[in-house]
Amino acid sequence: MGEDKPADSPVAGDEISKKALKKQQKEAEKAAKKAEKKAQTQQQQESAEETMNVSEGCYGQMNMIQSAEKFEDRKFKAIKDLNKELEDQTVWLRGRLHTSRAKGKRCFIVLRQQAYTVQGLANEGATVNKQMIKFISNITKESIVDVEGIVRSAPTKIESCSQKDVEIELKCVFVVSVAKPQLPLQIEDAARPVNELDESTLNIRVNQDTRLDNRVLDLRTPANQAIFRVEAGVCKLFRDILTKKGFVEIHTPKIISAASEGGANVFTVSYFKGNAYLAQSPQLYKQMAIAADFDKVFTVGAVFRAEDSNTHRHLTEFVGLDLEMAFKYHYHEVIDTIGQMFTELFKGLRDKYADDIAAVNQQYAVEPFKFLEPALRLEFPQAIELLAEAGVTLGEEDDLSTPDEKLLGKLVKAKYDTDFYILDKYPLAVRPFYTMPDPNNPKISNSYDMFMRGEEIISGAQRIHDPEFLTERAKHHGIDIEKIKSYIDAFRYGCPPHAGGGIGMERVVMLYLGLDNIRKVSMFPRDPKRLTP
Repeated sequence: MGEDKPADSPVAGDEISKKALKKQQKEAEKAAKKAEKKAQTQQQQESAEETMNVSEGCYGQMNMIQSAEKFEDRKFKAIKDLNKELEDQTVWLRGRLHTSRAKGKRCFIVLRQQAYTVQGLANEGATVNKQMIKFISNITKESIVDVEGIVRSAPTKIESCSQKDVEIELKCVFVVSVAKPQLPLQIEDAARPVNELDESTLNIRVNQDTRLDNRVLDLRTPANQAIFRVEAGVCKLFRDILTKKGFVEIHTPKIISAASEGGANVFTVSYFKGNAYLAQSPQLYKQMAIAADFDKVFTVGAVFRAEDSNTHRHLTEFVGLDLEMAFKYHYHEVIDTIGQMFTELFKGLRDKYADDIAAVNQQYAVEPFKFLEPALRLEFPQAIELLAEAGVTLGEEDDLSTPDEKLLGKLVKAKYDTDFYILDKYPLAVRPFYTMPDPNNPKISNSYDMFMRGEEIISGAQRIHDPEFLTERAKHHGIDIEKIKSYIDAFRYGCPPHAGGGIGMERVVMLYLGLDNIRKVSMFPRDPKRLTP
């Protein structure tokens, strides 16, 4: 038998050396690969950091603005002022992110500022990196952003924006205020033209309750922005026109001791140890101002009506445009003044608010408002005759119902080609206690209404300025004389003959623009079913 070789023999030693060497080589190769991989990773990180540094400080979420800094170097432009004259200039803009769309190495956004929009474009390149593109594309709709960019001429007209000839090459984008990702309504849906809603079932209709429940969002649409600029215009023109005519603006109490119009349609409020009422009208105080020698007065303020009317034209709180003036011998002096005021107001809206009216018409297309100068004036018997010719029979002491008024408006438009007219000499039985009766017919009064597109927007009359006759008429209407004693006493020291009227401001705006519901022109409407928001 052969013998085992000793461990220290040359053959055994050679085998161990080869195994050890092989192991060392493997470990060395492994270490080299690890080092190479580490180097590659580090190189990639350095490359990424280098790329990230390209846009460093040019995008991100701003800290909450608490007036810690002024950033006086940022000179902001209004989107509505952007045009080709600013081409190649660098501007700062603040607006809402209306829409965004990432497409490869590009991101398109639409920036909205009230009713004006402009397209912004971020291109990945020398100053914009991939991370910035991703950041912009992830900004939620309706967030408020500050952007810095260069005004560029648009290669083709941008039909989806108000600024069609220019766009903004984005350099910096900072989020000022983040909007929640899930919006209760989409601005695009709320702003869609009515005819588009009717033509396609694919379009989403935002119903009125959804709009009013989320009114802050709804008010951001271009049409709503324009509606309330027109509304501001109505109030401004009302003030300016009457001021030029020698009227003085006054402010009357809204908490009163007795129902100003009589009847039950009044809100009762707790007033210390007793009760008071919210004013249904500034009527009594306007008259008292005339008795105090102010001669011509007007007021703009809240009016409250506790009417359980859920119609397209009634609110429980609205803005009253009221006026009152002394006259010499005939209340038609006042009718003429009010008629002139309206024609001047309509011309002012047409001439000064054309862009806003056009913006409303883009969503709600209606026929332009027509009026005559001087304004058309009819008497109540003429209205009865027109309605009778159309098959509607009314008694001489009947008031006009809403359907009667609408039909009469169509008949007047067809015959006289006007959307505005004055109807004089209403039956006395349907007017308030302070209305002066006609001197020749005790069933008729010196009172009038004025109409736009067949709906009443002002009710007015000559007022009774004799205290004894006023007392008699108040008793006839069942009014507690003690509760209006201060009002009647105002006429005991001499008061000129006077007349006036109360205008529903929201109705004027609604009907001038041809809208179908008064809630569209009340910023935060109040009706029997709505107290919020």
